[in-house]
Amino acid sequence: MKRLHGNLTGLKPSQIRRLEALTRRRTPPEELISAELAAETARLSREIRRQIGLLVDRQGRVQAVTVGDSRRVVLPASEDDRPAPGRLRGLRCIHTHLDAGPLSREDLTDLALLRLDLMAALTVTPEGEPAEVFAAHLLPANAERLPHRLLPPLSPERLAIDCAAMIAALEGELERVVRGRSAAAGPERALLVSVTTASRREGEESLAELEALTRSAGLTIAGATLQQREALDARTLVGSGKLQELAIQALQEGATILIFDQELSPSQIRSIADRVALKVIDRTQLILDLFAQRARSREGKLQVELAQLRYLLPRLVGRGTAMSRLAGGIGGRGPGETQLELDRRKVRRRIQLLEEALEDVRRHRSRLRTRRARRRLPIVSIIGYTNAGKSTLLNTLTHSRVLAESRLFATLDPTSRRVRFPQDLEVILTDTVGFIRNLPEELRVAFRATLEELESADLLLHVVDMSHPRFEEQMEAVEGLLAELGLEGKPAVRVFNKQDRVEPQEARALCRRHGAIGVSALAAETLRPLIEEILRRLGQPPPGGEEPPPAP
Repeated sequence: MKRLHGNLTGLKPSQIRRLEALTRRRTPPEELISAELAAETARLSREIRRQIGLLVDRQGRVQAVTVGDSRRVVLPASEDDRPAPGRLRGLRCIHTHLDAGPLSREDLTDLALLRLDLMAALTVTPEGEPAEVFAAHLLPANAERLPHRLLPPLSPERLAIDCAAMIAALEGELERVVRGRSAAAGPERALLVSVTTASRREGEESLAELEALTRSAGLTIAGATLQQREALDARTLVGSGKLQELAIQALQEGATILIFDQELSPSQIRSIADRVALKVIDRTQLILDLFAQRARSREGKLQVELAQLRYLLPRLVGRGTAMSRLAGGIGGRGPGETQLELDRRKVRRRIQLLEEALEDVRRHRSRLRTRRARRRLPIVSIIGYTNAGKSTLLNTLTHSRVLAESRLFATLDPTSRRVRFPQDLEVILTDTVGFIRNLPEELRVAFRATLEELESADLLLHVVDMSHPRFEEQMEAVEGLLAELGLEGKPAVRVFNKQDRVEPQEARALCRRHGAIGVSALAAETLRPLIEEILRRLGQPPPGGEEPPPAP
């Protein structure tokens, strides 16, 4: 493992050897840094006119040395696993300051983002001697909500501050807080982040949907934050200051995952993950993971895997040539195919195989549609926003037992049932996957075979949860997706579900305004107007006075 990092350009060979010697030094665990190591580091830093940073583990071993410029030092990216909830990284950073300044804002940011045990600045005199040492450590959640504690300035002769005991006590308190918060929850705790350049109301609505998606995925929400900005930060979306706050909040709340409401580019994910000791995912990946949990049929699993691989491909990253196969061929032309290139080739090959398998699914569905057309069975497809009550309506109309739960994407695989209406009219009722605002493009492509079923439908039942505070926006999202699929001209009936949760007078007014039929999918007696409308649209009006109850 490389232990010397940073700006080594222009240094003499003897200076580089002295820097390498620092990587073999040790300091007593109870001391922040030994007086001898502080003196050598200060002398060398003044000589090369650059800051020098040491990463020291809890046994006092120098794990890495990094060289910066006269104003700052960049800590090397750690290849170690992320710290567990309530744990620090197990490394303290001591770096030189060529002026008399204390810890900078950037120092405190690195302390928070990297979850360091301690951050210390060793000031260096013009003669190359160590002067005061400024240090700080993070704090667990407290009444003042202070993110860190600044220690009093230390002289080079008083660096024995019992580091090991202080860090053990701090980490013990952090672990106690985390255990108390996650005792009744699973191991995964998510910190949700939404960034908006629109109104705060729109941001709050989007964040509320992200919370519902997170709970549906089985995660515990440790906290949620909404940030309004005039423009999104190109590298981190939220800016470095807000990222520091999130890192500290994640540590204090015991969060293990940072979930962004916006889709992150590959470079943004890498930039955030390199600076925060957390797993980082965006809304798209959350939905993909949720779909992967719910897929049961072979078709559904193929579709989800294809969507995940399409999302993963541009986000594959490597570590340079360190993972290369040295197979450059004759002539020693350098590293051959890198592991990253191999991984990408494997992913592309798997995508090709999945596309071929799904093409077989499409052909099979086409044959089924042809068979249905010969039998002249009308097809009615139930569509709508996720958790609007589509599966419940199918169950009530057909006396089925399709899984229906009050959570997003409870059912993923499409289900078809045959139902016999009055006048011996048989109809195929199909329950499709729920729609959602900004459905990820990867899912839209992968579920093409499923969504193509809508093309052969004779009638669409657009189920809307009229009790939802944002049902109009959900309705527009579904109709917008239908337009993208070229289905805006398909005959459709708006079905306003859950009318029992709305005042009767308000429910009637909403139905009149939007030209919808109000029902309660749990109550079969409320479905008569809907059944009559289905029969009318299919050219089979029921006889006057005849009760048309659903039949299995």
